[in-house]
Amino acid sequence: MRSGSEYGGEGRAPRAPVLSIFRDSEDGFTTVAVAVSLVLSLTLVFASASVLWVGGRSSEVQRVADASAMAGQNAVSAFSTVVQVLDACALSMGLTGVIVFGAGLVVSCVPGLSAVGAQITGAGGRILEARRSFVRSAADGVEKLEATLPLLIVANSASCVAANSQGGISYTGCALPFPAESASDFSALRADVDDERLEDLSEKMREASDEQARAQERADEAKERGWRADCVPSPYCMRERAASLAGLSGAANPDYPSVDGWTFAAPLLRARNYYAARLSSATVGGSTAEEITDSACRRAFYEYALDQVRGGSYVENADGSVSIDLPSLPRNADQTRATELYTRSMWPCTVEDGARTLHSSLLCPGATGAGSGTASLAELEAGALSPCKECRMDIGDMGRVASASTSIANGFEHHWRDVVEASEDYEQAKREEAEAKRRAQELAEEGEDAFGEEMERLAAERPELCPPGAWGCVSVVARGEAHAVPAELTSSFLSSAELPEGAAVSAAALAPDESTAENNVLSRFFDSLTASGSVMGGVLDGVMDLWGSLLVGYGSAYGSVAEAGGEFLDGLDGVLGGTVGSWLRGRLKQVMQDMGFEPVDMRLRKPVLTNTQDVLEQSGFEQLSTVRSLVRALPASGTSAEDFARSVGYWLSDETGGEFTVAELAIPGTEISIPLTIDLEALGAGS
Repeated sequence: MRSGSEYGGEGRAPRAPVLSIFRDSEDGFTTVAVAVSLVLSLTLVFASASVLWVGGRSSEVQRVADASAMAGQNAVSAFSTVVQVLDACALSMGLTGVIVFGAGLVVSCVPGLSAVGAQITGAGGRILEARRSFVRSAADGVEKLEATLPLLIVANSASCVAANSQGGISYTGCALPFPAESASDFSALRADVDDERLEDLSEKMREASDEQARAQERADEAKERGWRADCVPSPYCMRERAASLAGLSGAANPDYPSVDGWTFAAPLLRARNYYAARLSSATVGGSTAEEITDSACRRAFYEYALDQVRGGSYVENADGSVSIDLPSLPRNADQTRATELYTRSMWPCTVEDGARTLHSSLLCPGATGAGSGTASLAELEAGALSPCKECRMDIGDMGRVASASTSIANGFEHHWRDVVEASEDYEQAKREEAEAKRRAQELAEEGEDAFGEEMERLAAERPELCPPGAWGCVSVVARGEAHAVPAELTSSFLSSAELPEGAAVSAAALAPDESTAENNVLSRFFDSLTASGSVMGGVLDGVMDLWGSLLVGYGSAYGSVAEAGGEFLDGLDGVLGGTVGSWLRGRLKQVMQDMGFEPVDMRLRKPVLTNTQDVLEQSGFEQLSTVRSLVRALPASGTSAEDFARSVGYWLSDETGGEFTVAELAIPGTEISIPLTIDLEALGAGS
């Protein structure tokens, strides 16, 4: 046996024969070793690439499921926005119509503006009629649109799945909405506004205001007649006659250059001053019996007239009516018989030739006998007395005193008679005016109640929206038959590999997008509606602005109702303070101020991924078993997603494409009617 190195080198251990293939005598790598190392390295590289490819492709099914769920939920998001826009139109049109009707009630209460009131209430009625037509079509349209949602969700999500089938790998599946059926309530959208009561009240208000206007016109005309008779010389008047005949001036005989500051109290005071002055200067006397009789009759008349006008009155009542008592003075014998001048015992008597005789005065040349007290003209006419043969005093003499001054324009009594007649007409007209105003006030109170009721009807709850997919969409996506790993990664160094079948589930729900809290979707919508430049014109020129303010303000707490409505009412012309119309305007503004409208969240809803379990549990399903059953029910190649949806109990409509008319919207004040159409394909894509 031999020891030592095979090659004879000292201290060198012998090399195993197998290692010598890879190491040479100088302890370096052989060609074989290098070749094996390269082969092993390349094999590991391609094996890692194959694993990465399989892993990457395996996870893509989850990404596709996520995208599918989001795509399905896009349709629900778009549908929610459509319903909000429709409800905003219905609510704002209703509010606009009622507010315009209220404005018509306000103007209808104003005397002289009944025609304008009819025009405004007519506009309010047309707006409400347009709304009535709109909500009918909108409610039907939105229900039909909602019925297409399941199919839109399925079709849109299935389209998303199909779009991700590329690179030789195909996916099948779609998203299913939960709940599957609608739980929405659109009855609030159909709620109507009853404008018949408002129209009836408006008509009655116009009748009352017309009566008030006619009475006011008669009152104004009578007042002007009285003022002219008292203050406007043409060439004579009471003021001018009082100055000329009685020498009155200053405060005793004031001038009123305008009817505005004049009342029937002015001629009453003037007459008192006039007759007091005439009485104080009147003396009985004359050179003949006739002159004595004339002076005695004039003094008796002035005394009687002063007593009458002192008993007269002028009172303005709180309701706007007046109480006037301007005494009529007799202007002939017949009228004198109806006065105290005929019945009062005021004429001196003497006994002449054994008969009791009546005289105009004891200054009468015929009054020579013993005095016999006084008597009245009525007694004389009754034959109880004898007439004086000298003065011949009788009712004719007394009647002639006022007859002359009343019959001709230069007599004070002539103009006093005109004032008295005007005062009677004025009192009657003011009484009728006050009565018409009282009826208008009662109708205005009814109008306030009716306005408030209609506003409360509009303030009711908004439509309850719970369409298919309201809780979320669950997407189930499967990768079909196994797919071979690309030959470039295996054929040279590895045996062939396969990407196995796989499935994934995902869910998406709607969440408010905070970045859209101030979105202007309604503003843009209104701009598109008014692009035609439609205006109502005249007193209704602000109606479109009112509607725009209410429409765009839909997303607020609707405090803008009182603001916009109040500004519209304040813009009405001719509604002066102190009138029934002014009172009603204030009450309607208060009604709007007190009316509470619930705020509407106008943030747009966007799809977000969520836990599948949350969606299924809200729908009453157990997650694991439901997912398994859905995966097992996935259609085989060539079977549509719609068939899959129907196989698991989802009812789908037959309409998926083309344009869909949701409602017809008539623009108030115009003949324009705009169809609100939706592209179902765009809706499904979330546009």
